[in-house]
Amino acid sequence: MKKYDVVALGELLIDMTANGISDQGNVLYEANPGGAPCNVLAMLKKLGHNVGFIGKVGDDIFGHELKEVLEKVGIGTEGLITGKDERTTLAFVKTFEDGDRDFSFYRNPGADMMLDKAEVNTEMIENTEIFHFGTLSMTHPGVREATVYALDCAAKAGTLISFDPNIREPLWDSMEEARQQVQKGLEYCDILKISDNEIQWLTGIEDYTAGIEWIFDRYEISLITLSLGKEGSMAFYKDDPKGKDYISVSEKPYLQQNTIETTGAGDTFNGCVLHFICRKGIRGLSEEDLHGMLSYANAAASIITTRRGALRVMPEPHEIEELQASGGSIRQ
Repeated sequence: MKKYDVVALGELLIDMTANGISDQGNVLYEANPGGAPCNVLAMLKKLGHNVGFIGKVGDDIFGHELKEVLEKVGIGTEGLITGKDERTTLAFVKTFEDGDRDFSFYRNPGADMMLDKAEVNTEMIENTEIFHFGTLSMTHPGVREATVYALDCAAKAGTLISFDPNIREPLWDSMEEARQQVQKGLEYCDILKISDNEIQWLTGIEDYTAGIEWIFDRYEISLITLSLGKEGSMAFYKDDPKGKDYISVSEKPYLQQNTIETTGAGDTFNGCVLHFICRKGIRGLSEEDLHGMLSYANAAASIITTRRGALRVMPEPHEIEELQASGGSIRQ
């Protein structure tokens, strides 16, 4: 038995989320702990898994707070580095009426992008069932080298590798560079979570299924989940990642009347997918398995849209199950 079920590498930051207007008419911002990899880990911890994080924060009030938050929610911090000369990254989040978001990052540089290859805790990677990463740790040369080094360690250890591109356009010098780094990630991963707009951008193909087939034709990936926002989600699965045959399923969303924002919804969804793989494994999955996985993940993602932030407010298992059991009142 390995020490961890899932270890993630990447960004840990503060999401400054708009939360009302002051008496003077100014926007009030709430400092929410965030960062996609740790959001995924927080959901997994709620579901009973042992998890750990590899990344870097600054030696400042935000960095100290973030470490405390990880410890409180039960995410292992053995791989968390506190940089003496860097500042913790901030992301200001603007939420529109439909729940969609725009980001302004204060990261030039930010501590998360200053993680060095020598600072990667390889022991954690060798002692986990699944290693998870995204592309925010691939935007700059130093942290990109650290990420690829971690991926090589995971591949050598025979660890399942999970990848969520989670593209944030303002952080890239060019979208062509972003595409190249996504393609690098696809070379390593066994499990891919991708959004509707990301797959169209990556492949240049409008039809989702055709875009998935474009990926399958080029990379040996077992499971691809496609998040479709208000349209639900899809899963595409190859029992033999080298083969041609795959099965696909789709699940409708659980739509909430009291949605506040969508921050963390994809991460919550992804955490539930990895929870399923931790329990069932990656081989021999059926259509019924995939339907169950997507339904549970959709329900969890729906709940997080009713809360500000994500990392500290992930849904409890009973909340997810109750929403699933409620049936048609919320589900479309």
